[in-house]
Amino acid sequence: MLTAEQAVLWQKILDFQLDDPEAAFKFSERLARENGWNIHYALRVIAEYRKFIFLCCISDKGVTPSDAVDQAWHLHLTFTRSYWIDLCRDALGRELHHNPTKGGTDEANKYDEFYIDTSYLYYQFFGELLPADIWPDNAKRFTDIDFERVNKRRNWIIRKPRSNKVLSISLFWTFAIFIMALKGGNGDLLILSLLAFLVVLLIAVFKWERGGGDYSGDNNSSGCGTTGANVNDGCNSGHHGHSEHGCHSGCSGHSGCGSGCSGCSSSGCSSGH
Repeated sequence: MLTAEQAVLWQKILDFQLDDPEAAFKFSERLARENGWNIHYALRVIAEYRKFIFLCCISDKGVTPSDAVDQAWHLHLTFTRSYWIDLCRDALGRELHHNPTKGGTDEANKYDEFYIDTSYLYYQFFGELLPADIWPDNAKRFTDIDFERVNKRRNWIIRKPRSNKVLSISLFWTFAIFIMALKGGNGDLLILSLLAFLVVLLIAVFKWERGGGDYSGDNNSSGCGTTGANVNDGCNSGHHGHSEHGCHSGCSGHSGCGSGCSGCSSSGCSSGH
């Protein structure tokens, strides 16, 4: 149950517009493209990003975003006017900083606990469990982060097969029957095996699409800290151009650690602001 002040804060976060209605290439579309997601999944991640911002504001200890939510946060930080002026100064009333981990065992343990605390707070305030396809468990959150920026115009990206044994075996045997029919000259069997192979392949693709795709991003996760509402003007353009005021995001450089730790400082955006 939200207090009156928390309810006001949450409504401000809900009312905050990430997709500029006048933009030909919207925030949600950019998020989907840069991570290889479909637009429906990207919009769900944005909804979870809003919830993370709220939890980061009300937590008295700290919370940690999932990697997918972190990618939405990373992207929003590049829209500096939207982030620092419209969100932090005008909606939240203070800065919400992006602070990558310093690395090491202590940091890894701290952010692992923060991630657990996030699930508790999420259930407490939103009355539901974290969606698993956006918020994976701790083990996956801090290990499935071996990402790298790749130019797809110069490189082919071949996905590793997933460990679905039934589909893998079905694909293997339908393909094997197809080869045998091809060699034996059996036209009917050839057509049937080819159709079977295509059906199984379509099922495999459909199952992957429903999963929302992989969580793409970098392996330098982040945290957030908050201070007062003194925010410098920023630079906001589709290609990260600069305004006359220059760029000052207030976020520290990426450092990361092997476990991809990230989290939010204990100060938060209290409901009284």
